[in-house]
Amino acid sequence: MSKLGSIKTWGQSIWLDNLSRTLIAQGDLARLVNEDGVSGVTSNPAIFRKAITESPYYHDDMIALKARLDDAEARYEALVIPDIQAACDILHDTWHTTQGNDGYVSLEVSPFLADDTEGTLHAARRLRAAVNRPNLMIKVPATLAGIQAFEQLTSEGISVNITLLFSLQQTSAVFAAYLRGLHRLVANGGNPERVKAVASLFLSRIDSHVDPLLTALGSEQALALRGRAALAVAKLSYQLYKTVFHGGKFAELANAGCRPQYLLWASTGTKNPAYSDVQYLDNLIGAETINTVPDATLNAFRDHGHVASTVEQNIDQFEQNYRDIEDLGIFLDKVGDTLQQEGLRLFEDAFRDMLQHC
Repeated sequence: MSKLGSIKTWGQSIWLDNLSRTLIAQGDLARLVNEDGVSGVTSNPAIFRKAITESPYYHDDMIALKARLDDAEARYEALVIPDIQAACDILHDTWHTTQGNDGYVSLEVSPFLADDTEGTLHAARRLRAAVNRPNLMIKVPATLAGIQAFEQLTSEGISVNITLLFSLQQTSAVFAAYLRGLHRLVANGGNPERVKAVASLFLSRIDSHVDPLLTALGSEQALALRGRAALAVAKLSYQLYKTVFHGGKFAELANAGCRPQYLLWASTGTKNPAYSDVQYLDNLIGAETINTVPDATLNAFRDHGHVASTVEQNIDQFEQNYRDIEDLGIFLDKVGDTLQQEGLRLFEDAFRDMLQHC
């Protein structure tokens, strides 16, 4: 068993935060699944922008699509849906052997729909039908409109990766929406065993935002808290997960066959070179979690990562770190709201740029 594969012994799944036709055509994705136990794939507009602009495997299809389709977004979907389908097929055995608990590929709705509930619902249903694979997850941002769409999609039995979470407050709102959606699904006679949802909590961007604020304060206490905010938010979110999904609120739904909504650690490539390049892997391994990891971080973990159950280590310390950061006037729920808006703009920019190449 490889080092990455051995993470599964602690109950965590490793997903690849990348997808391109090159990874599929050259067999790299299949090797990651077969040799390293990678058990899922996440994609986003920035990932597909890079794939489409850099991979030679899209060239001929792009020429043919430009002759056939006038709309750039339609050409984009025609390019990436076969990649999503191929990735789903590679991961189908994982999905089957885990009885639908793992083995998913995420495809995001247009970021231009972030504040449009009905538009998100229409796009999610359409993309799900177009991909036509049981292990597809529709990716929806955790805006107010996105959370409303997420609840509705859950009630319809559609698996969702709800993304761009940056705070405890946002995570709590997403968990609550999932429970409401499941209650509606069960009440309407739907099959909850077909539904899987994850909540993608972005980590490195939290530290990238908070650290300069701590540096500007300049006190010994503030400087000592740098690099602690993201892990504090993640570890406390995991405690919230346990309270929600291993407590009385979820017991009835669990008995009906519903699955808990796993936390997915996203944005796990370390941006600050002063920190370990596996900081957001080594410290967050634990049961019923997922870590979606870019290629460079996967390679770094293979080289010098440490496999142990760590997500609940030093909880008291990180709770204190969280309080100390807020006592300094840096309110992490507000930081999360700011980062979500920034993340949306980045995805919109990436999507807009990609459409210019389609």
